[in-house]
Amino acid sequence: MRTSGKKLVVVIITTLLGTVALAQKPTALTGNTTVHGPESGSLIVIGGGGVTPEIWDRFIDLAGGESARIVVITNASGEQDDFHSGALNELKRRLGDDRVTQMHLKNIREANDQTLIAPLNEATGIFFTGGRQWRISEVYLNTLAHQAMWDLLSRGGVIAGSSAGASIQGSLLWRGDTSGPDILIGDHTQGLGFMKMTAIDQHILVRNRQHDLAAFIKAAPGFLGIGIDESTAIEVHGDEITVLGKSYVAIHHKDYENFRFLRTGQKIDVSALSNLGSSGPK
Repeated sequence: MRTSGKKLVVVIITTLLGTVALAQKPTALTGNTTVHGPESGSLIVIGGGGVTPEIWDRFIDLAGGESARIVVITNASGEQDDFHSGALNELKRRLGDDRVTQMHLKNIREANDQTLIAPLNEATGIFFTGGRQWRISEVYLNTLAHQAMWDLLSRGGVIAGSSAGASIQGSLLWRGDTSGPDILIGDHTQGLGFMKMTAIDQHILVRNRQHDLAAFIKAAPGFLGIGIDESTAIEVHGDEITVLGKSYVAIHHKDYENFRFLRTGQKIDVSALSNLGSSGPK
């Protein structure tokens, strides 16, 4: 972990309190009845790679099936706004062009423009594409668009994302440095916080990252670390997590000497992690 002890303390305090960059409601990290997951609505957090049909089916089902209205936010994938991502194409294929809207706002001003963020107010689901997670936080964090995402959850909607779109859902933005993903805690440290007091990693087994969260959790034991392998996801309702897809999810918690693996189909309540046993490869 390329960060000093002093910088780590600053990062932790910033994440706990929230960074109020604008006169907007910041990400709420305390005062809710749930420990980590959202109080209402659902999350699908995908570890990158190919998204399995099972994961797509579940996301669309949670968003309302054939009546779903999805906003695909493509900022993480690059600065241009005229490309077509695989996720955008897949969702249009499944639901039709009229049910899927691309959103690629350019700056904080646009993310505070009620006209430009109007699709979020009608959406039943949001999908964040992969790329670099800091590109999402630079535009949407602590804006009216961010509040609209929380409002979507409050009315029972679902927020999903893969790779960068997974990490952005945590409260501490893991691998959020503009110089590259190898810096674990960098120059962008606050995620959108849909999972409170968490740091979320992706591609963990494919890229041999399964141990990368360990030092952070030891230094910041109030946090939960979640590492997700490719073609694998967690479905989150409140504090209950269910694993979907092909591979494993690694849970990092202060009470564990090492991380614990979960495989597809397993469920845990992250408000009572002391009950979680070890399974899967070590």
